[in-house]
Amino acid sequence: MKNITVIGAGTMGNGIAHTFAQSGYSVKLVDISSNALDKAIATITKNLDRMLSKEKITEEDKNSTLSNINVYTELSSAVKGADLVVEAATENVDLKLKIFKQLDEICDENTILGTNTSSISITKIAAATNRSNKVIGMHFMNPVPIMKLVEVIRGKETSNETTNIIMDMSKSLRKIP
Repeated sequence: MKNITVIGAGTMGNGIAHTFAQSGYSVKLVDISSNALDKAIATITKNLDRMLSKEKITEEDKNSTLSNINVYTELSSAVKGADLVVEAATENVDLKLKIFKQLDEICDENTILGTNTSSISITKIAAATNRSNKVIGMHFMNPVPIMKLVEVIRGKETSNETTNIIMDMSKSLRKIP
């Protein structure tokens, strides 16, 4: 699992993209707004510069992290080849159900679909797909690059395999699932 797509370039989405990219994952950050994507890259760069000034990372780490992120405005292009999609769109149930229905149709059958929701039932979101066993909550805490906790939330039908993959992946990000 090396290819990650993050949906939504706002505060949580850009933090999630930053965290995966800094841990060596190839990240596709997608948003309907190219302005939001530009702002996200600027925020990630600023946060990396702050880490660099505190000597927490090197210039090479910063450049590597930024080179691991590509931006997209077209969802179908952004999810091509994704091992995991993490949705971090606005906390709107209708929007999330629409996104997951669309993801189910355009993603590879083995792609795990994650959501950063903190308030919507994972079982309800999974019901919008034909892969309830591969839908899981990955609720990151803000600011994502700094906070260590990731709340991993199973839906009623989330498989043990999916849960174990996400638990291990969270640890690879130096997070506590």
